Amino acid sequence: MSPTIRAASWMLGAIISFTAMAIAGRELGDTFDTFEIMMWRSAFGFLIVLIFATVTGTRHEIGRQAIGTHLIRNVFHFTGQNLWFFAVTTVPLAQVFALEFTTPLWVIVLSVFLLGERLTLVRGTVAVMGFIGILIVSRPDMAAINGGILAAASCAIFFALTYVFTKRLTRSESITAIMFYLTFFQLVFGLITAGYDGDIAVPTVPDLPWLLLVGICGLLAHFCITKALSLAPAAVVAPVDFARLPIIAIVAMLVYGEALDPWVFVGAIIIFAGNYLNIWSETRKTA
Repeated sequence: MSPTIRAASWMLGAIISFTAMAIAGRELGDTFDTFEIMMWRSAFGFLIVLIFATVTGTRHEIGRQAIGTHLIRNVFHFTGQNLWFFAVTTVPLAQVFALEFTTPLWVIVLSVFLLGERLTLVRGTVAVMGFIGILIVSRPDMAAINGGILAAASCAIFFALTYVFTKRLTRSESITAIMFYLTFFQLVFGLITAGYDGDIAVPTVPDLPWLLLVGICGLLAHFCITKALSLAPAAVVAPVDFARLPIIAIVAMLVYGEALDPWVFVGAIIIFAGNYLNIWSETRKTA
């Protein structure tokens, strides 16, 4: 199996994890603010990573030589994730994901300047096809713009920077180290932002399954993305995430009764076609 196909398989795991995390985040939105969700999510995640590193004997891989890059990466991620959690509690899920999916467009542009990756004709075409698919799905209405929509659009830039710095870290850092510093810094940032006013919501018993789901899915999503980025270029990995859009549209219809717009599937066909073209092109290069 080629590295590109393996990377796409790992991204499927990330798609499933992000979808479950969106549902859990919406369920928690009535009780916790976004900073509190991030804090509790990271607390669960940090504990899981420590247990994993101990059981697998990889704690020695957690060093400090790239701590500056880890810090920068997690500032971007924390900002983007908080914007994302705010958006999923205020905007229809399909619209949130559609706007978030400008992330691969930003990745393709930023990876040229920050990673030295080449902007090929195929990658440029994939980005355009993805963007067209998103416009068909979301059909943005300037008159209906609100804070949630702006948050969903803004988080895409921060997620793109997260992708780029994660790719940079995979050149020298192990997955254990990346996941450790992810949960560590997110927990520190969460404690500061959630606790600055001296009032942190304490989970009740019904909240615990949702918080645990957010924590586990957040870790799984980033583990899968990191594995994918270690196998293929960032500009190849990121567009696979487009597949989340039709999936979340169907889930939102089944769980929350959100209208299932047929244009979602028209846009999804274009998005899938772009992804297929991208994977086919990269597979030919490695064959």
